[in-house]
Amino acid sequence: MSAIILLLGASLSVAALFLGAFIWSVKHHQFDDGFSPPRRILFDDHQPDSDKLNNQN
Repeated sequence: MSAIILLLGASLSVAALFLGAFIWSVKHHQFDDGFSPPRRILFDDHQPDSDKLNNQN
């Protein structure tokens, strides 16, 4: 029974550590992407189908 309590405490400690790291990274803008949005406009989302272009009358 004491092993379960020990493992439960260890897992809660690790979970709290990861939660703290996630909150810190969000507050310090680690997930902001300032590089790709200005360049995303330069590329098409999809290529037109060549079959649709050839079959138009």
